[in-house]
Amino acid sequence: MARTKTRLWDAAKHLETEEDMAAYLEAALEDGEPTLVAVALGDIARAKGMSQIARETGLGRESLYKALSPDGNPEFSTILKVVRALGLRLHATSVDA
Repeated sequence: MARTKTRLWDAAKHLETEEDMAAYLEAALEDGEPTLVAVALGDIARAKGMSQIARETGLGRESLYKALSPDGNPEFSTILKVVRALGLRLHATSVDA
């Protein structure tokens, strides 16, 4: 039987436009899982360039990688800094909307 070669899928490689990034984050927020939101921000930051995001947030690159990983637990202030550096905005709407 022939083996099928697989490779990890990297969302960051497919986030090419600002609209892609905003839609990806919006989908993560709609899911409501905090870890998914942090990982989505990490994917978007890697797509834009983690070094650039680190400079803009004033946080260490390695700290960002760790905080925005599946095992990370970033503070809300870190989330807000990253969102701002990514040129995105969080907003709230009514559940019934």
